[in-house]
Amino acid sequence: MEYSLIKEFLDEKEMQYNSPEFIDTDPICIPHRFKRKEDIEIAGFLTATIAWGKRSMIIKNALQMMELMDDAPYDFVMNASENELKYMKSFKHRTFNGEDMRFFILRLKDIYQEYSSLENALLQYPSNLALSISRFKEIFMQNNTAHRSQKHISNPMKNSAAKRINMYLRWMVRKDKTGVDFGLWNKISMSELKIPLDVHSGNTARKLGLLKRKQNDWKAVEELTEILKSFDANDPVKYDYALFGLGVFEKF
Repeated sequence: MEYSLIKEFLDEKEMQYNSPEFIDTDPICIPHRFKRKEDIEIAGFLTATIAWGKRSMIIKNALQMMELMDDAPYDFVMNASENELKYMKSFKHRTFNGEDMRFFILRLKDIYQEYSSLENALLQYPSNLALSISRFKEIFMQNNTAHRSQKHISNPMKNSAAKRINMYLRWMVRKDKTGVDFGLWNKISMSELKIPLDVHSGNTARKLGLLKRKQNDWKAVEELTEILKSFDANDPVKYDYALFGLGVFEKF
């Protein structure tokens, strides 16, 4: 199939799936429960961190996360007592457990105190997203590189696809008329975002002839994103909706 026909097909699917109706069935519904910028950032970050497995279970467990934080993520992060943090022990989503939850909350507090926002910590190098994410992992883990939570922050400089952080960045950076993504962050443009590559979007891209690399790694992310930039240079990751929708809902 010619690229022009593939673009036309994906444009139609992007319009189909990038709609307000998408929110209720996707983990992005969790940060959409909030209005305050910091609440959206934290709810989105924690939700994206556990975004693997069945979407219904991700949503269920992310809701539990918010309940454990009194449905006030920023206030809880900044003010939780040691006694309140003990309640985090009950949390578990696959390999992300209560110890990880407590660690993430404490590190988020430090980051907000030092950098004022997650955006400032995560986007240190606006023109190099791989380096930014890698540097963020260093910031987040600080001197705790042997801590079990390090496995929950990906590093593109080690060729990880970093699907969950790329998805989170899509949520925070992308702006469009549908209102699905938040468009809260401005340190980088939408054109700098990378496709959140997972099994579904990767398989769909390969079936369409858009991705030759067999592994779902950072090299594949860059390969696919470059092709999608030829379809829309200003907003290549909007096609995440099309590729994911085709892979999940239509079993393309």
